[in-house]
Amino acid sequence: MPNCTVQQEMFGSVGRRRIEVGFDGGDVTSDAGLLLIRKVDEQMGLLSRVAAVLPDPRDPDRIDHSIEDLMRQRVYGIAQGYEDLNDHDRLRHDLALQTALGKVTPGASSPTLCRLEQRADRAVAGAIHEVIIERFIASYAMPPAELILDFDATDDPVHGNQEGRFFHGYYDHYCFLPLYVFCGEQLLVSYLRPAKIDGAKHAGAILKLLVKQLRAAWPNARIIFRGDSGFCRRRILSWCERNGVGYIVGLARNPRIEYLASWWMESAMEAHALTGKGVRCFGEVFYRAGTWREPRRVIVKAEITHTAKANPRFAVTNLTDHPQSLYEEIYCARGEMENRIKECQLGLFADRTSCHRWWPNQFRLLIASLGYILMQQLRSIALAGSELASAQAQTIRVKLLKVGAVIVRNTRRIRFFIASAFPLRDLFLAAAMRLDAT
Repeated sequence: MPNCTVQQEMFGSVGRRRIEVGFDGGDVTSDAGLLLIRKVDEQMGLLSRVAAVLPDPRDPDRIDHSIEDLMRQRVYGIAQGYEDLNDHDRLRHDLALQTALGKVTPGASSPTLCRLEQRADRAVAGAIHEVIIERFIASYAMPPAELILDFDATDDPVHGNQEGRFFHGYYDHYCFLPLYVFCGEQLLVSYLRPAKIDGAKHAGAILKLLVKQLRAAWPNARIIFRGDSGFCRRRILSWCERNGVGYIVGLARNPRIEYLASWWMESAMEAHALTGKGVRCFGEVFYRAGTWREPRRVIVKAEITHTAKANPRFAVTNLTDHPQSLYEEIYCARGEMENRIKECQLGLFADRTSCHRWWPNQFRLLIASLGYILMQQLRSIALAGSELASAQAQTIRVKLLKVGAVIVRNTRRIRFFIASAFPLRDLFLAAAMRLDAT
């Protein structure tokens, strides 16, 4: 045990007043913002729906924590920045977490939460994804005119001997290769894959399933598939053309396409020679790869940088808009998805896939995804128009959720005493009122 006398002396003094530190303050929390996360979840009904589709093989007479309690505890912990199961051995006694869970007794221990992870399998992953898609559809009050589905893969580094880990030459380390699908800021798919496969593996099958479900809900919505050159695959493009799905996908540089685009590059170089500034020209060519049955429209971005470096880029599409608007307004907008992936990976710990077995790691990826969905809903509904309207999860957590409070709980009420000097008091209350109004 640490020496309490040393703790009282180690921080010096202010004038004649000695600074003393002790860990006997009683029921104090650093997570009062869990009340907002709880309101978001209640407003969406997200985790209750997830819990309803998950199997529970436990003996009902010996259960202290329901599946819904376990899911909420795990996802709420992720939202508050507690990525490790071991954190819950102490966190389960936190009155803010107990209140968010609707309990007045300790939450589940880390072994109980671990057993929940270890029961995960393919059916569990599929069921959670079904709930995520249903929630996405329910988020629209009116049928959307257009939906752009962003597909992208990323690396998930691993440092042990997990099932399915392989060395990836591009990323130069051992990793998984999860596939994400977003529509705007809304997450639709987070699918764990081994790193030894092509980056577009299973993307076509997932696209088919998504289009089927979305068209069942919105038959007249225009659906566009968007991805980088890693998703420029003959079968995906052909399926989109046969099924009335728009696409705009990056196309890797090769001698043939560069030859076809040479006129545009020469024009850009001439303009750069006259002005000495960076120049962009946009055009289109029709190009047929060796595996394609017929030529396809390719958008050309012929760019010469201010240092006279050639920087051509290409995107194949079946859309009919003007080349410049297609590239700058539609294709380049996919870069926002990369920010969302980083938010999932870094802010909500989607890369915490350190279980040995495969399906528990997929489950962890989905736990992080559910945390992202709650944070995104908080941002888009409760924080719209505020200083945190476009903030990432880490910023929202630090400024609005990691809030200290003294908690007093008795038989009649649970009171949170937040510091009078809390700088975002008005935003905190406004967010709560907006969630009440929805």
